[in-house]
Amino acid sequence: MRRITKAAIWLGIGGALYLISCNHFIYFGGRTVKLLKKKQPTLSRTFFSTSLKTNDVILRDDVLREAGIADLLVEMHLMSEAEKKRLMAKYEKEE
Repeated sequence: MRRITKAAIWLGIGGALYLISCNHFIYFGGRTVKLLKKKQPTLSRTFFSTSLKTNDVILRDDVLREAGIADLLVEMHLMSEAEKKRLMAKYEKEE
């Protein structure tokens, strides 16, 4: 292969890894997957499923809570604004 082709392939692989490390991929069931930006690029909690988890259990996770998963749950109609405020207050007190 030519150098340019190899470089393009490596740039594509690097870009894909960077995309994966900068986002949480949240699975809601069926074909519903949403992206949530991470605070910093890591491979921690890159793939997360909300299936069979309560909102309380989901919001216990500091990394996901700080990334804004509560807003995503409200957007997906899995949690009300009142429940979001109550749970966020609960976990802010614990910190």
